[in-house]
Amino acid sequence: MGTNNMSTPHHAGNPSLEFKVDDKTKQMIIPARHLNIVWGNDTRGSAVELNQVCWLEVTGCVEKTSPEKIYEVGFEVSLGADAFGWGSSPLYVMVKRGKDGKFEWTKYSMQDHHQSHDHHISLTAKLMSSSKKQQQHKEDDIHDDIINNNNNNAAADEKIYFGLYEVWSGKWKGGLKIHHAFVHELPATTLTTTTN
Repeated sequence: MGTNNMSTPHHAGNPSLEFKVDDKTKQMIIPARHLNIVWGNDTRGSAVELNQVCWLEVTGCVEKTSPEKIYEVGFEVSLGADAFGWGSSPLYVMVKRGKDGKFEWTKYSMQDHHQSHDHHISLTAKLMSSSKKQQQHKEDDIHDDIINNNNNNAAADEKIYFGLYEVWSGKWKGGLKIHHAFVHELPATTLTTTTN
């Protein structure tokens, strides 16, 4: 029986990585080959280049983080000289604590970077600590009689799920290079704002 070498547009990375900070960069760098990438099956180099896609989903998971800390996650990307279609297709960086947590997200327009060929761009989103989220809900005067146990469990979860998405426009685009993802802990004094 022969081996099936059929190419697939999906690259399966590591399902979960342990949070370990590099002493030099003060962050955890996650190479593209360790990310789950829909429409990105070529991980031979240090970056994954998306030649022609109509939607994009890049995800990862880091475990052994502290629910009481604030984290920033992001993706280091660039546009090749032949990049097309990204100016009208916003990218979203999303992050949540626990599988059942609520996503925090940041929207990015690549329009301003369309002429910056091979210039690295950092796309980031922040994840507040569980205690800051609870404090924010009290300040926003949100009082629900029914508390979702899944959200309580997510608040104590040590896993951070994150992703880079463009799944809504349905337009063809190409030339985006994903170099790596990164996760780092932010100082407790960091003010967080969300766009959602």
